Amino acid sequence: LASGLAEKIGEEIGQLKIKSHLHHNDQELKEKLVIKDHASGLLMIRENLTKMGIIKDFNQIDAIGHRVVQGGDKFHAPVLVDEKVMREIGNLSILAPLHNPANLAGIEFVQKAHPHIPQIAVFDTAFHASMPSYAYMYALPYELYEKYQIRRYGFHGTSHHYVAKEAAKFLNIPYEGFNAISLHLGNGS
Repeated sequence: LASGLAEKIGEEIGQLKIKSHLHHNDQELKEKLVIKDHASGLLMIRENLTKMGIIKDFNQIDAIGHRVVQGGDKFHAPVLVDEKVMREIGNLSILAPLHNPANLAGIEFVQKAHPHIPQIAVFDTAFHASMPSYAYMYALPYELYEKYQIRRYGFHGTSHHYVAKEAAKFLNIPYEGFNAISLHLGNGS
């Protein structure tokens, strides 16, 4: 239906972008404005999705997906968000203090504003979850891994997964047997 983002949340000047992908509606919104917090950003997105005619109201939304940076050893696949999942995302904030709290803020806002809409969490670290232990363990005392979860997790997995699948499709090679090098360059890399 649409793509977009609210960025630079909590900074002096933020940015809101929404682009309709409906064939009869090619509107695009780009605004520089103050986005006080995640709840404000999500409210602005919700308001503009209806204002732009992309949806009539939020009751048309079947589910909301969240990209969560750090899934630790707990999450190796997308999950339906519940209280336990939210608690774990919060607990994993120690491994991603700049990202998981913000991810959790978005989930909590949706839960309060639209408790009837299911939420799915997709974890960036899940793509790398099949790494063997010899690839993810550091040459440190094992107790550090056990106590502090210090290990290699791999990041930007949702990006790498998408790029690899699209490249395999483009080259007409089955994804399961596709060997490629994927690069994630730019914002967040």
